[in-house]
Parts: sequence; structure tokens; C-alpha cells
Amino acid sequence: MLEDDKKLQNTDNVVPAINAKVSSPELVAALDKVSAALDTPKLIALNKAVDVDRKTSKVAAEEFAAANSLTTGLAKGPGGSITIGAANFTENQTLGELYRIALTAAGYQATVQQIGNRELYEPALEKGEIQVVPEYAATLAEFLNSKVNGANAAPISSPDLDKTMAGLKDVGEKVGITFGAPSAAQDQNAFAVTKAFADKYGLTTLSDLAEKCSGTATILGGPPECPQRPKCQQGLEQTYSFKAGSFSSLDAAGPQTKSALTTGTISVGLVLSSDGALAAG
Repeated sequence: MLEDDKKLQNTDNVVPAINAKVSSPELVAALDKVSAALDTPKLIALNKAVDVDRKTSKVAAEEFAAANSLTTGLAKGPGGSITIGAANFTENQTLGELYRIALTAAGYQATVQQIGNRELYEPALEKGEIQVVPEYAATLAEFLNSKVNGANAAPISSPDLDKTMAGLKDVGEKVGITFGAPSAAQDQNAFAVTKAFADKYGLTTLSDLAEKCSGTATILGGPPECPQRPKCQQGLEQTYSFKAGSFSSLDAAGPQTKSALTTGTISVGLVLSSDGALAAG
């Protein structure tokens, strides 16, 4: 991973996003118990359990829940069906399973449904077609900021988590979404190159990448929405003046992206800072 030396990414703490119409004190308390149990090393370990050790998200979540007593002491809520939306990468699916376990213990009939990227699931959360999503504070804050205040709105996320959450709650209220407590666990967008590529061009930071590798020969790889995302290609251009020669549409920091890096199909790829496989070696 190249160092984000100009701090493009910030305060992407995992936070429960909840359709305001179904929110209740008991539901929020169950989700907050998950937040309280998570920090970044634990999130990396969960990802390693799935991506390296090949456990399912369900099994990894159940083991974590047992080890961290997620189901004890929760007050029973009003019950009913709760659909937890999980984005299209394994970490979010595992977080969704943790939410399911806690909500089931609080008396809800909770299920996890994979729902693709934020452009697809955020409107469904607003409408109540899904009721809960594991989200990332700064990224969602800017997504909703653009939606509510326009594409050129001043940023509301900050290196200060309290300020990010204040901005997030403000724009969330306008679209019918409320939030539980943010966890200490962060997962930020990150950008990786192979060691051979880094050695060839002398890269350690994203500023190095922009200075030495902007141009037609450099291929950026990431999920289809990356070019429009302020924390992905758009952010690299605005914060670092990095211009890729072309963009390759792949998965969201998954095996396609890693394979494209190792085979040289792309030069730099979007990964996640909490990636268990990269952290493992």
C-alpha cells in the first residue's frame, strides 16, 4: 500500500446506518454493542479469517460474537423483520452477519442480503426496502453531502471523527437515515502497487505515484464507481494531481484487482486498509 501522505482518506470508521422509521432504542443498542466490540486490529483479523483462512462470513462472525459476548445483556426490542444490506465485498458481509447476530439476540427476525454498491443500496435504505447497513462514516458523509447539497458542496468529513459524525447525522436526517455509534474500527480506501513496480519507480507515497507515474502508461484498477468517487480516482486527481492513462473496471478491492496487479494488467489498484490478506503478508 502506498502512503496517503496528503490524507485523502479520513475517519472511515464503521458505523451502523439505519432507516429512521424502524429505529428504536433496543435496535440501536444492539448495533452499538457490535461497534463497541470492534477496533481496526479486530476488523483485520475478521477479514483474515474469511479471505485467508477461508471461513465463511457467517462462521467468522459467529466466532467473533461468541468471543466478544455480543448476544449477552441485550434488551428485547419490538421485534419484526429486519433486512441488513451488505455491500459487495467480504468485510461488509461479515459486518452484516455481526449485526444479524446482535439483532437476533435483541428479538428481531434479522437476515443479511447482499446489495451491491452504495449507489444501489443507499436509495433502498432511504425507502426502507432494507433497514440497516454497515457503513463507513467519512465516505457516506460525502456521498450524502453530494446528494443533498450538490456535487460541488464543501466537504463535511474531517480527520476529527466527531465533526464527521455531526456532518453525517445532519445530511442523514434530510434523507431519513439515522446512525448508531461509530466503532473504533476504520477501513479506508488505499492504493497498492506490486513491490517490483514500487522498486522500479521509487514509490512509497501517493505523491511519489503522482510525480513519477502520471501518464498514458499507468492503468488504475478498481470498482466501476471509482472514477466518480471523491475518495477514489476523483480524489487522486484532485488531491494528488494523479492522472492515470486509463481505468480498468474490476471488483471492489477483491481478487480481480489483486490478480490484475500481480499479472501487470494494472499498475495501481484500489484495496482496503483493513485487508486481511495484505496484512497477513
